[in-house]
Amino acid sequence: MTLSSLAPKSDFPLLAAQPELHYLDSAATSQKPRAVLDAMRAFYETSNANPHRGAYALSARATDAYAAARETVARFFGVRDASCLVFTRGTTEALNLVAGAWGRANVGAGDDVVVTGLEHHANFVPWQQLALERGAAFRVCRLTSDARIDLDCLASLLGPTTRVVAFNHVSNAVGTVNPVREIAALVRRLAPRALVVCDGAQSAPHLAVDFPALGVDMYAFSGHKMLGPMGIGGLIGRREILEAMPPWQFGGDMIEVVGDERTTWNALPHKFEAGTPNVADAVGLAAACDYLAALGMDRVRAHELALLRHATEQLAGVEGVRVFGPPPGDRSGVVSFTMGEIHPHDLATILDGAGVCIRAGHHCAQPLMRRLDVAATARASFYVYSDASDVEALVAGLVRARELFGAAV
Repeated sequence: MTLSSLAPKSDFPLLAAQPELHYLDSAATSQKPRAVLDAMRAFYETSNANPHRGAYALSARATDAYAAARETVARFFGVRDASCLVFTRGTTEALNLVAGAWGRANVGAGDDVVVTGLEHHANFVPWQQLALERGAAFRVCRLTSDARIDLDCLASLLGPTTRVVAFNHVSNAVGTVNPVREIAALVRRLAPRALVVCDGAQSAPHLAVDFPALGVDMYAFSGHKMLGPMGIGGLIGRREILEAMPPWQFGGDMIEVVGDERTTWNALPHKFEAGTPNVADAVGLAAACDYLAALGMDRVRAHELALLRHATEQLAGVEGVRVFGPPPGDRSGVVSFTMGEIHPHDLATILDGAGVCIRAGHHCAQPLMRRLDVAATARASFYVYSDASDVEALVAGLVRARELFGAAV
C-alpha cells in the first residue's frame, strides 16, 4: 500500500539519520522536527537571559520571546487571552496544579470527585489523593465493552455534591476519542457546581482543539507529544476560575508585594509560574505549534485515520492478535493489542530487533488494564512522520514473533 508520511522524515534529524528505524511510540513522545530544534538553539545563541527581571536589552529580548511563545501556543488552541495559558512542565504538572490549588480550596467532606476508568494515572491519582485528603467520595465511571466512557453511568454519578469531573479527551492506552462537548454539557446540566477538567495530552497532538468550544473549565497538555521539547506543557483555564484559585507554588516572579506579614500575588499567568521560566522550551513548543498549524490539524487527523485503518486491517490477518478499543474511526492513531500468550514485553523486544519501536506495559493506566482484564498490552502509535512501511514492519515483526513462540500464540 502507498501511504506516505504527512511530514517528510527528512524534517526530523533523528529519523533522517536512522532510516532503518520504524518509530511507533509517538503516544509516549514524538520526534522533533528541525524547526523546533533550530528555534531552541537560536534562543540560546541570541536571546538567552532571565526574562521579566532585567533592565537591559538582552533580558527584554528574552521577555519578548517568552511572551510571543505564549501567544502562539494560545492561538493554536483557540485561546484569545494568552494570560489564561499557564506554562507547566507538562500534563502531569498541570493536573496536579489544579488538584492542589483549586481542589484543596474547594473540595471537602461530603463532596464527590468523579473520574473514569479510562484515565492515565496523572488524571486519576491526583484526584484520588485529593478525595482521601479532603474526605470526599472518589467515584470511578465505568466503561463500555469497547473502552468508551459509559455516559449513562456518568450521568448516574453526577449531582449537587459533585465538585470535580475529570476525564481524558483521548485515551493514551487504547486511543478512544471521547465526546468532550457532550460530556461537558452533561456535567453542566446535572452537576452545575463541578469543575470540568480535561486531560488533553493525547488530543493536542492529533486533533484540532478549540478550547472555548470544548465547554470545559481546564485543559492540560504536554509539548513533547506534539513535536515540542520535553519539560514544557500547559494548563488552559477559564479566567474567572484561574483568578480565584490560590497559587500552587511560591517564589520569584509569582508575587506582587511581599510584606513581613502578608504577600499578594502577581497577575495571570505569572501567579502560577514560580521561578525562572523555561523560555527556550516555550519557544520550541511555539515552533512545534507553527509546524503543526502549517500541516493542518485536519490533515493530521485524516493521515492518522488512514494509517490506523490500514494497520487494523493488516493486524486482523495475524493469528492471535487482539486489538482493544473502539473501531478505528473513533480512535486516535493508537493500536493497543495482545498476541496470544506472548507477553507484550517479549513482543516489544522482538520488534526492537527488527528496528520497530513500540510501547509495552500498562501505559500508566492500571485501572483500565484491570477493566480490560489484561496485565499489559503492546501499543503502536502513529504520527505525522509515520507511513505504510512502518505498518508493514510492525506486521512482519509480529509474524516473526509468532514463528518464534509457536504454540504460545
